[in-house]
Amino acid sequence: MNRSRLPLLTLAVAALATAASLSAPAPARAVDAPPAVSSAAAFLADVDANLSDAEGKLVDLAEAVPAEKMAWRPAEGVRSYVEVVLHVAGGNYFLAGMLGAPAPEGIDARNIEKSTTDKAKAIEAMKVSYVFVKKVIAGFSAADLDTKIDFFGKQRTKREIVLGVISHSHEHLGQSIAYARMNGVAPPWSK
Repeated sequence: MNRSRLPLLTLAVAALATAASLSAPAPARAVDAPPAVSSAAAFLADVDANLSDAEGKLVDLAEAVPAEKMAWRPAEGVRSYVEVVLHVAGGNYFLAGMLGAPAPEGIDARNIEKSTTDKAKAIEAMKVSYVFVKKVIAGFSAADLDTKIDFFGKQRTKREIVLGVISHSHEHLGQSIAYARMNGVAPPWSK
């Protein structure tokens, strides 16, 4: 065969194969197979599971840290442990606000870090913030997630901000683990 015709022959075979696959009937679905979950619903379920995991670990660790260690900070000018807990709560409210749901009346997301030094109150504030932000996120449709918003001068989808809630939680979970270990407290789930 003439080598100059080989690319044309390859292209023709590929075109025929593509045409055949496009005209083939869709494979039959098993009768007892569950309906497919929309990608938005699957994404939101994954987000909820991920946030619940981070929240649970943050709460468990904060509860394991002795009350007298909540004011501990690794250096001057750096957040104390209790401020980290409250910062997570403030971040949840702030990001929910960026998603279109302002913090409930009486919550000052910008100044929540300084709102208390009481361990139980700080942990409760963080728990309540997770209930709030997860409820906001759970109400989104696929179209909502694709909606672009201004995020500090850049256009971002709400989906990106939702992912930011997750990464913020995990960032401060890591910080909390470091703080706890520096004070002789092992994360409860690692024992």
